[in-house]
Amino acid sequence: MVDVDRAVVAMLDKEGCHFEILVDADKALELRKGKSVSVWDVVAVEDVFKDAKKGLKASTNDVKRIFGTDNVEEVFLRIIKDGHVPVTSKHLAQEREEKRKKLVAIIHRNAVDPRTGVPHPPQRIEAAFEEAKVRIDEGKTAEQQLDDVLKKIRIILPIKFETREIEVIIPASYASHSFGMLKRYNLTREEWLGDGSLKAVVNIPAGITDEFFSEINKITRGEAETKILRTH
Repeated sequence: MVDVDRAVVAMLDKEGCHFEILVDADKALELRKGKSVSVWDVVAVEDVFKDAKKGLKASTNDVKRIFGTDNVEEVFLRIIKDGHVPVTSKHLAQEREEKRKKLVAIIHRNAVDPRTGVPHPPQRIEAAFEEAKVRIDEGKTAEQQLDDVLKKIRIILPIKFETREIEVIIPASYASHSFGMLKRYNLTREEWLGDGSLKAVVNIPAGITDEFFSEINKITRGEAETKILRTH
């Protein structure tokens, strides 16, 4: 159970009724994200209130009528998942940092320097974030912020998003073992040749081209033939 002195009030208004429970804010938000957190590690008091500060408990009849159950664990879960949980400054900072890292990873994976065709290292992208004074909005997903972030850092860092269609011919001795790996990428065509070798085409983000080649060469001990068919 959570220390009551550290708890915040999570609340839910439904069908004219108001419900409150005392929770650890960070753990409650983790549970809302689907992380494996026990309800009993989230709540501070095993009661449902209509006013937690005054210590006024919610009516048992109201709880059962609104939630369709008197199982307190289920009620806690509904309030945490569907209601309002206050967000701490620590949690907001963690959200911003997670989304910042995800944005850097998206750009590194999908984009290249148009002058060289090579992806920018994550450290260079992070430096561009700093120089462009990119502000991460914890209320939006990384994907929702991508266009705005790109507008800011393109002033500092030339960036081009592109995908590459790559043909791979794998010798028969490695073909079956390599097929599973190819399916993890966007495998668009496959053809088993008469000698047992595998001819395949994958469509991948430009930023992971070297990663893809490295994995293919490792599996086939450098015996695979690869060719970039087109870039788009």
